Amino acid sequence: MATRREQILAAAAELFARHGFHGVGIDEIGAAVGVSGPALYRHFRSKDAMLGEMLTSISEVLLAGGLERRERTEDPAKLLGELIGFHVDFALDNPALITVQERNLGNLTDPDHRRVRALQRRYVEVWVKAVRDNAKDIDEPTARAAAHAVFGLINSTPHSRHLGRDGMATMLREMAGAALVGAAGETRR
Repeated sequence: MATRREQILAAAAELFARHGFHGVGIDEIGAAVGVSGPALYRHFRSKDAMLGEMLTSISEVLLAGGLERRERTEDPAKLLGELIGFHVDFALDNPALITVQERNLGNLTDPDHRRVRALQRRYVEVWVKAVRDNAKDIDEPTARAAAHAVFGLINSTPHSRHLGRDGMATMLREMAGAALVGAAGETRR
């Protein structure tokens, strides 16, 4: 069962994804969880603090998931598949959070922005290493560009859910895998 704090963040994510961070007031968030807007201040000091916690937690979950898969998976090809599957599942299961992250990173306070960006850089490095371990002759800039391109593909899911969840998951996993193989092949030319 979700805590009250988690319920508030989930409602805020849905509203921010639909109307934008600046298009949502504290009263609307409160109404979405059945309390007055001012009652939210018992849980968060401000709407900015909600956004900061929301985007920090996304980055922490992604990094922890990436590190956990790296720790338990020795085969480079399998690890890449695990990372792709993990990120696809996260994006498909959390479309509002993906949308909020995409649209509202610039609305974070400076400290939250620095923290989120640091976590994101660490997550990217998990992928860069996995890509390079899978294709030994790929250089670091190409591996980094490939990782970011695959994130863009996978994170587009809130805008392209034309198939059922399983169909989208299969298509995204196959496309992401092919993109990474293609990037490795590009360095051999």
